Amino acid sequence: MATLLALLIFVASYVLIMTEKWNRALVALTGGVLLLVTKVYEWEDAFGFIDWETVALLFSMMVLVSITKKTGVFTYMAVRLAQLVKGRPVPLLAVSATFTAVGSAFLDNVTTVLLFVPVLLTLIERLQLPAFPYLLITIFSSNIGGTATLIGDPPNIMIGQAVEHFSFLSFLYHLGPVVIVIFVSMLTILLLLFRKQLVYNRELAAALMEMDAREHLKVSRLLFQSISVLFLTITGFMMHPFVHMDITTIAVSGALLLLFLTDKELDVEHVFQEVEWVTLFFFMGLFMLVGGLETVGVIDELARGMVWVSGGDLPITSMVMLWSAGLLSGVVDNIPFVAAMIPVVQELQGYGMMNVDPIWWSLALGACLGGNGTLVGASANVVVAGIAASHRQPISFIKFSIYGIPVLILSLVIASIYVYFRYLLPFSS
Repeated sequence: MATLLALLIFVASYVLIMTEKWNRALVALTGGVLLLVTKVYEWEDAFGFIDWETVALLFSMMVLVSITKKTGVFTYMAVRLAQLVKGRPVPLLAVSATFTAVGSAFLDNVTTVLLFVPVLLTLIERLQLPAFPYLLITIFSSNIGGTATLIGDPPNIMIGQAVEHFSFLSFLYHLGPVVIVIFVSMLTILLLLFRKQLVYNRELAAALMEMDAREHLKVSRLLFQSISVLFLTITGFMMHPFVHMDITTIAVSGALLLLFLTDKELDVEHVFQEVEWVTLFFFMGLFMLVGGLETVGVIDELARGMVWVSGGDLPITSMVMLWSAGLLSGVVDNIPFVAAMIPVVQELQGYGMMNVDPIWWSLALGACLGGNGTLVGASANVVVAGIAASHRQPISFIKFSIYGIPVLILSLVIASIYVYFRYLLPFSS
């Protein structure tokens, strides 16, 4: 009975999250509380299932970016990038994509699009360019760029916290090379597809060149403090294997340091109000929902099923994980999928698979890249669509999918070749 209840609550919550008719944090938390009401588990278990390290890491990055944003440095950088290419549409598309990909790797993709998309829409409006190509490539770049690092995409944060020996540099080393190949391939194809739509207007470009980007930059003590602490925090992530301090502690330390340094200039309560609490509570609810499946043994059965399908063969298991993660994350948000898969991979070790690292990398690649399949595939997609709609530039679900599904398939093919030759070739018979 408990198994049926846990499954029903999980599936119902999942379906409601997909429909987006209700706030997803509200749905996830309601599902978690229903598991408590139906006695699937108790409060002590519920709090135990929540990965507080992931929640604290996300919270800390939100605080750091929220304070840094007030200096106008991100707007300044976007305007300077547009001026760097002299307002030319095709180079602007390439520069926007690169800026988004790099930003998504080091700040996380949701934060990057929140900061960059409003500025980008203003720039393309000034240049009278079609918004769709820029918005589309921004979404693709945010998900591809976010795949490269531990903090780039929420699925990677969750995987990084679940596997003790994975560091910030591990993600860069293992996922960075394939991300670069996928990004360059995607960018080349989209530039060829959209180049005829991007018409250069000399007069509008000249007006853009006359803009003073420094007007957006608030040169003050806050600027130097926030940039310095953000830089120190990211450096700390990279030095994590050598300083023997986990990345959550580094992120929390950075956020607290910046809050103390700016306490006289900024109201801490106001900074906390700007934190994306909905995202944090969504994570908490998800951990509770997956905890319900773990309690009743569903996760264990999934792991057994995967071993049965693959026959315990590492290459087959990795490919099944990569493609199932990629295709399913294209249909549903990748965060709930990864939350459900992490305990499955952990269980695989109990079935004789000693080296499951290739499976972890396959899960990370599939889940993050899968976000490009549809408009609801990743949090960053939903955020961009919301901002675009508020600027009267709505993105059609079907139109997005026409481009998103081929990009997803191409990404998964490249990722499959990479995973096979880098990790699985010695295990192939």
